[in-house]
Amino acid sequence: MSDTTPGSAASPVVLDVWCELQCPDCHSALDDIRALRARYGDRLDIRLRHFPLEKHKHAFAAAQAAEEAFEQGQGWPYVEAVLGRTERLAERGESVLVETAAELALDTEEFETALIDGRHMLIVDADQAEGKAIGVSGTPTYVIGDERLDGGRSQEGLRARIEEIADRLLAA
Repeated sequence: MSDTTPGSAASPVVLDVWCELQCPDCHSALDDIRALRARYGDRLDIRLRHFPLEKHKHAFAAAQAAEEAFEQGQGWPYVEAVLGRTERLAERGESVLVETAAELALDTEEFETALIDGRHMLIVDADQAEGKAIGVSGTPTYVIGDERLDGGRSQEGLRARIEEIADRLLAA
């Protein structure tokens, strides 16, 4: 029988990051995500959850593009690259999404097709619906150990709080 308790080798602690790829605050949160990866490695499963905001015109397309990048095995590098281009995305639109894919040597034809056929829209819609159901109202928002931490207003102290919860869950 395998051990599936939270934080065991068979079951890492899950950190859901409700994010929007046109959000400057989510770009700022990348430093915390990198630090958490460095500290916990495989013991912390950091999962991107989509929460596109209506105020950002290209957020839904960016979320779909991110799903295509995950499908092609470069999800987090793509997410980080797009978040580094939030201003350019706002100014130039979806062409930035395909250009970013090309820079990472991803299949740009699949990106273009995915943005047209909406093959990843169900994932994005499901994430957004789940986020709304649990009270996510802005980005970034984190969920770890059934606790929701809102970084949309301020990210100050959030990494320390996530580490405190992760340490407790890993020790359990």
